[in-house]
Amino acid sequence: MAPSPGRAPREMRARTRSVVSSAPSRPSGVRLWLRRRRGLLRPAGLGLLGLGAVGAAVLGVMALDPTGRVAGVWDGAAELAAASGLQVKEVVVEGMHHTPPELVREALGVRRGDPILGFDPQFAREQLEQIAWVGNAHVARQLPGTIRVKLEERQPFAIWQREGKFSVIDREGKVVATENIGAFGRLPLIVGAGADRAAAPMVDALRGAPEVQERVHALVRVSERRWNLRLRNGADVLLPEGQEVAAIARLAELQAKQALMDRPLLAIDLRLPDKLVLRLPPGQAPAEGPPGQKAQGGTRSGRG
Repeated sequence: MAPSPGRAPREMRARTRSVVSSAPSRPSGVRLWLRRRRGLLRPAGLGLLGLGAVGAAVLGVMALDPTGRVAGVWDGAAELAAASGLQVKEVVVEGMHHTPPELVREALGVRRGDPILGFDPQFAREQLEQIAWVGNAHVARQLPGTIRVKLEERQPFAIWQREGKFSVIDREGKVVATENIGAFGRLPLIVGAGADRAAAPMVDALRGAPEVQERVHALVRVSERRWNLRLRNGADVLLPEGQEVAAIARLAELQAKQALMDRPLLAIDLRLPDKLVLRLPPGQAPAEGPPGQKAQGGTRSGRG
């Protein structure tokens, strides 16, 4: 039976579609480019993967230490600057009189030829101020190659003796040296616990009474509340608590009138404002004194 006229075209169209669909399609230009470079794509992908991992690690470090990125960049810049001639060529230190030079060098931590931009003035200042002699420090870079340091040293004020050990202290009582004490032999000698913190007013009072000061060997702190003056002849002057300045002025007056501190005495007791008590060595008869004083055995008392 002959096919109907409408059926033939439909079958022909179906066969045509089947042939077209089964025929290999021509690849696009992009696909052809990728096929030709397939051997390079795998290493490139691995490289991108590695870069991603490194980037993630860097981001993690930055999150934990945000200054690390800046420090790394700064270190790189410092090395480049050094290569271009910005190196430490000179370190100038001013105000160094008592501070040991080796401690200054250690605190600065810099040598000639180091990158000057790699030097941290703030950190150097903090390290310098850890040195006992240094009260304040100023540190600055001066391009192209100079580091300038200015020290404000603590001033030696007195020698402090406690438990057989000697130290040099400043006015506030801070220990600035424990060696080479002999170099500071002209400083006042203070003795006892708490003497370091309380000595400044006493030293000032003695400086105002030179006739007393020149006869004083040491200022002795008693029970961390009052003072004795140990004279060069071995006698002790007992001062009243809280009234030391007035007592020293009184002692200066007695010295001017009676040469009291030049006498062979064991002690001069000024703790009572209206009475003077003199302690004599054993067996020594009281010397004739001014009116109002009388001897009482080994002790002599009277109106000051």
